[in-house]
Amino acid sequence: MARALLKFIRVSPIKSRLIAREIQGMNAELALASLEFTPNKAAKIIAKVVASAVANSGNEAEDCTITSCRVDNGPVLKRFRPRARGMASGIRKPTAHILVEVEGK
Repeated sequence: MARALLKFIRVSPIKSRLIAREIQGMNAELALASLEFTPNKAAKIIAKVVASAVANSGNEAEDCTITSCRVDNGPVLKRFRPRARGMASGIRKPTAHILVEVEGK
């Protein structure tokens, strides 16, 4: 079993989990093909992590299966936006940690 971990990436973990759930248990080659045509920022990032996990396993993509694709919460960057009458409102910029585990045949 090989794994790849990408930490502190600036993408929402909630939106990324929707993509991660779709590819769990899939063949790595099929997952990479479906992620390529998914119109989402998280899909491009997860595709790079899957490709890295396949490379770490030393096998070809068609011989690997994604056993686990997990997206955890990272630290939140807190910013503020000036508002009327001298007030401010908060802006949360979430980060995520993406872990992909693949297993060869």
